[in-house]
Amino acid sequence: MPVSLYRLSVPVFVRGLKVLSALLEKAEAHAADNGIDPEVLVNSRLAPDMLPLSGQIQRVSDTAKNALGRLSGKSAPSFPDTETTMAELKARIEKTIAYLESVPESDLAGSETREVKLNVGNLGVTFTGTDYLLEFALPNFFFHVTTAYDILRHDGIEIGKRDYLGPYG
Repeated sequence: MPVSLYRLSVPVFVRGLKVLSALLEKAEAHAADNGIDPEVLVNSRLAPDMLPLSGQIQRVSDTAKNALGRLSGKSAPSFPDTETTMAELKARIEKTIAYLESVPESDLAGSETREVKLNVGNLGVTFTGTDYLLEFALPNFFFHVTTAYDILRHDGIEIGKRDYLGPYG
């Protein structure tokens, strides 16, 4: 039985978003325990030319919801990138999960061959739905999840591989 694009996307995106939310919980606890203003973590970045933690989470959200929109051929919700607190970032994650879970599997039926056009910089790229998900959306999603994890780890949050992988079962 072939694996559907729905199965390769929605559960994967939801799991990654839940992992991010758990990481933010640990970051909040670390900040409280160490007298750190959580806003410092929200604005933390690995390098001057990289997005801060807030931007990483916004891109994770955008990548997941826009992937479903592109694969289904329906408009995904647009969230303004205005989050400045841990609570706002967690609320964005929850809104994203709610949207992903509202998309019925039938909306992605036949999306394997749907044409997906993207502008990447000055380059216009056209993918099939399968190639878009596997070669662009999932790698982009995990780049930003990993970078958010790395920012928190770099800032002293006690997290490790098990936290990144999340719970099973």
